Amino acid sequence: MSTNALTSKRKAAAVIIALGSDYASSIYKYLREEEIEQLTVEIASIRDLRAEQMEEIIEEFYNLCLAQKFVTEGGIDYAKEILNKAFGIQNASNLIDKITKTLKQRSFDFLKKVDPKQLLTFLQNEHPQTLALVLSYLRPEQASAIICELDRNVQLEVVERIATMDRTSPEVVKEVERALEKKFSSSMSMENLTEIGGVKQIAVILNEVDRGTEKYILEELSKKEPDLAEDIRKRMFIFEDIATLDDIAIQTFLREVDTKDLLIALKGSSKDVSDVFYANMSTRMSEMMQEEAQYLRGVKLVDVEEAQQKLVAVVRRLEEEGQIYIARGRKDEIIV
Repeated sequence: MSTNALTSKRKAAAVIIALGSDYASSIYKYLREEEIEQLTVEIASIRDLRAEQMEEIIEEFYNLCLAQKFVTEGGIDYAKEILNKAFGIQNASNLIDKITKTLKQRSFDFLKKVDPKQLLTFLQNEHPQTLALVLSYLRPEQASAIICELDRNVQLEVVERIATMDRTSPEVVKEVERALEKKFSSSMSMENLTEIGGVKQIAVILNEVDRGTEKYILEELSKKEPDLAEDIRKRMFIFEDIATLDDIAIQTFLREVDTKDLLIALKGSSKDVSDVFYANMSTRMSEMMQEEAQYLRGVKLVDVEEAQQKLVAVVRRLEEEGQIYIARGRKDEIIV
């Protein structure tokens, strides 16, 4: 098994095992309680890592430490330049992505367990840009709950600012953190430029809000920034999400689609996703589709993405027509 198939938690557990109990106990002092619990469970469950897998994991860990050192010493651009020369553009890019994701997870970490209602009390009078910055670091369910309670005009402005946010200087982040530090008696720091916000982030957040809030925001945003609104829509519900719908919704969807489009779309999905669709077909249709899939070769990525977008559009239409239901946020929960 390639280490690419291993989760980050499993790799972290492997590193801890390789370092030994003395170093492990030192590392545990810097972890949160839930992190220690998760890591301990992973360590206890490791049974079958081969020597070559361990070597590959340790090498990846070393490279990440090296990348972190370059980022800390000279920032993102400096790190990219050094890593590009050392590992090549693609590997360097992967290392930088992992480092920036880690840095983002650390920032505002002390807010991620705070109840959204409490956060709203502290944040509701802040400038929309400050709100956008803080919400970009929160868990999606926290950020969506706060957005739902904001004034409509502020709602729209905050969403737009998150969606168009790219990188924020460490000085700005530190300044906001210091202000919140007085209220929450916590301290956090961010040493480097970290990618935050963006269309992907606001799409994740809006996936958690209720349907009414989502519809209002996207409709109003379409009037101001139609391309941005459409980009957000595309990322809010992706093809793989169709497999998470209930069986009746999937069967309704399957009656509306062209099987050729579905075959191409499934080329870019995992076996688990494909199995969900096949399970909701008749036995004859499922067997026929799977047989055709075996002979479908040389499909371009652009064709797969186009087919998936076409099928996502079918789901959107069915939802608008009331034929299927997609749960969004707490206010969309159904009580039987």
